[in-house]
Amino acid sequence: MATERDYYTILGVPRTASDAEVKRAFRKLAQQWHPDVNRDSGADERFKEINEAYQVLSDPQRRQAYDMFGAAGVNGSGGFDGSQQGFGGFSDLFDAFFGGTAAGGGGARRGRAVVGSDLRYDLRVTFEESIRGTEKEIDFPVLDRCATCSGSGAKPGSTAISCPQCQGRGEIRHVRQTMLGQMVNVVACPRCRGEGKVVETPCEACGGDGRRERTKRLRVSVPAGIDDGHQIRLSAEGEVGPRGGPPGSLYVAIHVTPHPSLKREGTELFHDLSLSVAQAALGTTVRVPTADGEEDVEIKPGTQPGTEIRLRGRGAPHLRRAGARGDLHVLVDVRIPTKLSREQREALEAFAAASGETGLGTGKVGVLDRLKDALG
Repeated sequence: MATERDYYTILGVPRTASDAEVKRAFRKLAQQWHPDVNRDSGADERFKEINEAYQVLSDPQRRQAYDMFGAAGVNGSGGFDGSQQGFGGFSDLFDAFFGGTAAGGGGARRGRAVVGSDLRYDLRVTFEESIRGTEKEIDFPVLDRCATCSGSGAKPGSTAISCPQCQGRGEIRHVRQTMLGQMVNVVACPRCRGEGKVVETPCEACGGDGRRERTKRLRVSVPAGIDDGHQIRLSAEGEVGPRGGPPGSLYVAIHVTPHPSLKREGTELFHDLSLSVAQAALGTTVRVPTADGEEDVEIKPGTQPGTEIRLRGRGAPHLRRAGARGDLHVLVDVRIPTKLSREQREALEAFAAASGETGLGTGKVGVLDRLKDALG
């Protein structure tokens, strides 16, 4: 006889776990292993084990008996008896998770069409296109509905029939007696793969799958303000499911080509502006790049290194706030010469001498002119 797994280990919680911790652990595992979302082999068994552990640990009396006597203390209550029909009173919980009753609790998988796979397409746009928005035409391979059989998988003139192995339920139940009571194991029907129908005369064009590969062309609208790493979800544009199943989604992943002199953080743009000593000291007008092209910016006399000049509304557009935009931050850096010519040194020395004078006399203005000519 196989060794019983500890219920606390199954849920991944310590024995001191609170009721809320047990419930959180169960919800997380249930979303991962529920047969309606996990098609891996063994998912049914794993979920049955998780649900069994939760039924015991979520009930104070059962949990106390389990802590004292182990599985023997909850014999007949920890396992699945005939009245529980697989998942018993937890079907409402799985309604909230998956939009239907729990597997085994009412045949949620009965005749359910398999949804097609989601697809991903990587789309590169320029920085300017990400700012103003654009439209792109894309081509990608996809499994689409077979035109010959209209996606049914059956040869034209024939139809799919109810699965004789599961009588159209899409699931097989195995009931067996154990020392813990009656155990009900619910698995997808191996013949119809949980669909409840089988194709006896398959379509020759698609081999009974109901799908054929083709190249699909779409026009994608890229909204203004989209950033690198964003995704655009196009519902029902992915692969169709087998034998008439609904299509999945297409996710268009956006990759933005970097701008040579602008950096982006959200809706804010940043530009590093390098000025000479003369430009920073005397003031000037320079052209800086913006998201909409170059723009003149006034540099005030005496501008210091590290000064930030903010151009409001010159940043990237907000995706969800029409008409709103971020700002452009111009970060000033002053270039200090590492080597000076004799003329430059004389001009700086003259400026240093003149800077000790009170006021701004004629002599000092002349020095500033010489300094501008030497360092500008």
